[in-house]
Amino acid sequence: MHSVIKRWCWAVCLSVLAPVAWAEAEQHEDPEASEQPVAAQVIVGWVEKGRILPEHTAVKIKVDSGALTSSMHAINIENFTLNGNPWVRYDVPVKDADSGELVTLKFERPVYRRVLVRGAGGEDRRPVVKMAMCIGNQVYEEQFSLRDRGDMTYPVLIGRRTIEHVGLIDVSRTFLLKLDCPEAEETRERERVERMKEDAELVDDSALDEPEQVEEEDEQEQRQ
Repeated sequence: MHSVIKRWCWAVCLSVLAPVAWAEAEQHEDPEASEQPVAAQVIVGWVEKGRILPEHTAVKIKVDSGALTSSMHAINIENFTLNGNPWVRYDVPVKDADSGELVTLKFERPVYRRVLVRGAGGEDRRPVVKMAMCIGNQVYEEQFSLRDRGDMTYPVLIGRRTIEHVGLIDVSRTFLLKLDCPEAEETRERERVERMKEDAELVDDSALDEPEQVEEEDEQEQRQ
């Protein structure tokens, strides 16, 4: 008798709880609820084409979440002072990703901050500048540490600071975005740099007085 009553109680409990559990399952499996944040993000491959504005040359960019700050190939790095602010001039030799032609891009930018990078080769202090980078049809003003990346496959590496502004990475694919930079952005960037050279108040030096940041070199990038 007791076993019959016990089975009847279990049956009643299951009949009451099953619809609740089913409703919860349906709620968690709602595709709109799970996909909505992802759909709003741009998907990039682990290698993309980009342009360092205001130049028109297309360069190959490695998108690497293993690095914090983005890095750009630079040689002949020369520090100088302009209107009381620290600036740096440097050359960026690259191969045009479209034509294969070797070109050297020349830049002058104010130093935004400096970073101490530690890796297998020891410690290295690098200037960090803000550069306008076009990826797809969007322009991002991001931080780039300057270093000689001549031994690396890609002249530009995009790290986590930049990735969070760009979107999500599909690590199995490359060149997902068509490079379509607005022409007006070239002129805007060139004029912006010229205005900073003339007016020191336009230079962002807010991070220069902050304690020196230490970052670890991306070991995977070193091996490439």
